[in-house]
Amino acid sequence: MNPKSDRTPDSITLEDPWDLHPTKQSSLLSVRDLAIEFRTRSGVVKALEHISFHVSRGETVGIVGESGSGKSVLAMAIMGILDRAGKVTNGDVLWSQKQELTPPQPYPYKGKGVPEISPLPKGGLRGVSPDGVYNLLQIPEKKLRQLRGKELSMIFQNPRVALNPIRKVGKQLVDVLRCHTNLSGTALKSRAIELLANVNIPDPHQRYDAYPYELSGGLCQRIMIALALACSPKLLIADEPTTGLDVTTQATVMNLLKELTAERQMATMVITHDLALASEYCDRILVMHAGHLVESASTHSLFTQPRHPYTAKLIAATPEPHKGFEDLVPILGNLPDLRRTDLPACRFVGRCDRASDECHTEPLVPQTIKDNHQVNCWHPLGIDKGE
Repeated sequence: MNPKSDRTPDSITLEDPWDLHPTKQSSLLSVRDLAIEFRTRSGVVKALEHISFHVSRGETVGIVGESGSGKSVLAMAIMGILDRAGKVTNGDVLWSQKQELTPPQPYPYKGKGVPEISPLPKGGLRGVSPDGVYNLLQIPEKKLRQLRGKELSMIFQNPRVALNPIRKVGKQLVDVLRCHTNLSGTALKSRAIELLANVNIPDPHQRYDAYPYELSGGLCQRIMIALALACSPKLLIADEPTTGLDVTTQATVMNLLKELTAERQMATMVITHDLALASEYCDRILVMHAGHLVESASTHSLFTQPRHPYTAKLIAATPEPHKGFEDLVPILGNLPDLRRTDLPACRFVGRCDRASDECHTEPLVPQTIKDNHQVNCWHPLGIDKGE
């Protein structure tokens, strides 16, 4: 319990922060107090701090925030593909299909209610609990490779860069299938063509022998989706899946992802800076700013009553058909320099008109508002300061 809880409004509790569905659904993924830093020549960049959330079966979770907020770093950490300069300094990334993971605890993370994931004796696999909970940050690389692509998969930004430019797209699908299935021979090609058809690629037999440079951006993105879904993963991470696509193709790609998520009961994480896209396709949204998770809520709750000042400003700065240019309100200031050794407790403090002294010095604790709406702020909108 936070020592300042006596000043917390009655409508806020500090129990089970970031937990939106503690009993209704089974969580596949639970990220707990994750912190990541990058060592550079100009200093240590504190890219992520105190990141805790979970993703359940059959739901689509959006992760939004401006460029540089840490969205893609979070995705790469979950997949175990961080850059060499990146280092996980704290936290756990738990993965389970056999049991419901307990909700993340208030940080600083104490490990309460979390399966023991220390190395097991007598030949036990490092990073795996006796009841089958994997810590993706601890398991051996060989085991992680078995999970990556088969159980959890990712659609990367810019498909033209992610695809191998000198290998036919059909062969790239076959490579994935050969690694994670027992198919062989002509069955591999047949399955690859079937996957191309499943993502609505016209003339899949012909496209099987095409190179990425021969295809449009929309078709390359669909091939990336086919690669990611080739082995029917339980979790799909889509990192900016519509970047560089026209509006019509964006809608086609997102409708396809939505349809496949419902059909296969996958858990899907959509990373985007496009709030309009997130509001249309996501069940729940996490808002990130400068490496912090500042707000989490259902899509409806977040857009109708944002609680964090940053979220409100982000929504106000989003273009809409009925808004004129003069109606857009820019967020003044810049992201803080994450190499600073004296970063304030709240990294939005320099751009916030509600900031107080405690925002600089007092560690933030996620606070739960009604309807499972969580906010990481001492002065949430609509709660204090007479609102």
